Amino acid sequence: MRLYIIRHADPDYENDTITPDGHLEARALAERMRRTGLDKIFCSPLGRAMATMKYTADALGMDYEILDWTRELHELWFENTPWGPSMAWDIPGEFIRSRDTMPNHETWMKEEFFNQPIISEAFEKVKKGSDDFLKSLGYERIGGRYRILKRNTYKIAVFCHNGLALTWLAHLLEIPLTLMWSGFWLAPTSVTTVLFDERSDEWAVPRCLYVGDISHLYHAGLQEKPSGIIRNFY
Repeated sequence: MRLYIIRHADPDYENDTITPDGHLEARALAERMRRTGLDKIFCSPLGRAMATMKYTADALGMDYEILDWTRELHELWFENTPWGPSMAWDIPGEFIRSRDTMPNHETWMKEEFFNQPIISEAFEKVKKGSDDFLKSLGYERIGGRYRILKRNTYKIAVFCHNGLALTWLAHLLEIPLTLMWSGFWLAPTSVTTVLFDERSDEWAVPRCLYVGDISHLYHAGLQEKPSGIIRNFY
């Protein structure tokens, strides 16, 4: 099974839709996914993800299903931090990586700032949503592996959001959450491809083939937009 985790197009956050440039991005993405082919399409219920996804659904003549747990993690917005207003996944990497020992699965949630229950609760919500979703597709998470309940070769697209996608990838790939947040950013309409690598008849392990691929934008003569990243550093 191949899972395509797709961020929405350039957002108009105020109106929860996509910008005129975002529509161009979504059309380019739809052409790419038409060539790729899909078996199932899922989407966040938020307007900017829906507006992006519909181009692909229309291009393939497919229906889609809403996954409520893939909406953006808006609760992780913090007004008062030492770095100014910020989403949790935009906390400066220099702070996260300033320790003598890198965060791991047991320690990241104990670190300063990240030891707030709202952060661990949001992560647990994503983990449960992911595990229930993948079990419905035939892969049951046991520890860090997935027991194969029903083998398939589906190509599945999930249209969602930068923060949600990074958080989900941390769970799928067993990467400490704060290192995932500080080490990666996903551009609008970027496609991250995760293969459920089956080396035996019993187990599958998510293996990331491509992260944040935007080759469809370059093919269409478009440049990536910096939405969701600190512009001064872009």
